[in-house]
Amino acid sequence: MHPIKIAVHGGAGTMPKRLMTPEIEKACHNALQNALQAGYELMKNGGSAVDAVEAAVMVLENFELFNAGKGAVFTHEGKHEMDASIMDGKTKRSGAVAAVNNIKNPISLAKAILLHSEHVLLLGAGAEVFAKEQQIPFENDAYFFTQFRFDQLQKAKQRDIIVLDHVDDKKFGTVGCVAMDANGNLAAGTSTGGMTNKSFGRVGDSPIIGSGTYANNTTCAVSCTGHGEFFIENVVAYDISCLMEYKGLSLNEACELVINQKLKSIDAEGGLIAIDHNGNICLPFNTKGMYRGYRKGDDDIFTGIY
Repeated sequence: MHPIKIAVHGGAGTMPKRLMTPEIEKACHNALQNALQAGYELMKNGGSAVDAVEAAVMVLENFELFNAGKGAVFTHEGKHEMDASIMDGKTKRSGAVAAVNNIKNPISLAKAILLHSEHVLLLGAGAEVFAKEQQIPFENDAYFFTQFRFDQLQKAKQRDIIVLDHVDDKKFGTVGCVAMDANGNLAAGTSTGGMTNKSFGRVGDSPIIGSGTYANNTTCAVSCTGHGEFFIENVVAYDISCLMEYKGLSLNEACELVINQKLKSIDAEGGLIAIDHNGNICLPFNTKGMYRGYRKGDDDIFTGIY
């Protein structure tokens, strides 16, 4: 039996301290703790790492201050286009979904693709048809509407810019989870609402296996958050695993090299959460902060923002 462990994130980059009220800060910490609790308790009761990742990410998708699920930002057309992926480190199988509308929990659709489809990545309307076949819950537009996100869209349109999350600062909106279950199996999952005011069907790194999400029992499980284009071009999640497998680096060494050297050298901001096959957890970021947390035992719990 392995000690069960889990880590989550709610995006790299944070709301500036001048805007972070005690109420918002407390709510964010609570959301992270609730996600850790959901995944940890599931594994404690015999559930798999894949199930734990889904459960934890669903909690974060249901929290409207994070840019995923209910809190997803608006596109230029005033819609919510969501992406998600999940990967099983034991089988190395994965499921991913991109540019879907009205799916309450995109991570659950990604898991359904992993379990019940011969494909890896499903897109848009076709993914929504598959979701209905799999009885994945939908919600109407009103469920996803938040005044906070709508105001962001109006500011972005006025300035004719595409924004990663907040308009007046850099908050990369993505949520994710990595976990190791009692059998030593690893899993990773990531979910996002993308960029405010985005057009042209833009898709970031979150649903791209190897870029935003990766899991392999022999190395590690990784979930990324940041400027997706850079994370795609640098295949960040897989790069962490490769550095461990082929160069013999530790998880910490691999994360340090990728996040604080390779990405920083090209002004690519972001972070990731990772857990290796020995249960070591790493939460690196090169921004001013990252909504993050881990749980290593009943009493070993941490959440942080800055």
